[in-house]
Amino acid sequence: MSTHSSASTTVTVRLPEEVETRLSELAGHTRRSKSYLAREAITAYVERELAIVAGVEEGLDDLRAGRVVPHDEAMSALRSAVSSVQDGE
Repeated sequence: MSTHSSASTTVTVRLPEEVETRLSELAGHTRRSKSYLAREAITAYVERELAIVAGVEEGLDDLRAGRVVPHDEAMSALRSAVSSVQDGE
């Protein structure tokens, strides 16, 4: 998940010594810099968390708009679908 941009900024991060040691070990094994690995990890984390936030916001929008299914109805449909798959349909 490499994102290269001409503009960049510097962020200082404090890590427990054990994490820094393991990061150094990984950098050696992968022949990548610690900065590169940290940038990739932070990028992946930010993208994943933003996707979660977007999903929650979408769900809240659906709730506000009344686009919901009662729990019992959803569970019944799910059980029916699972049963169909198990029965080979």
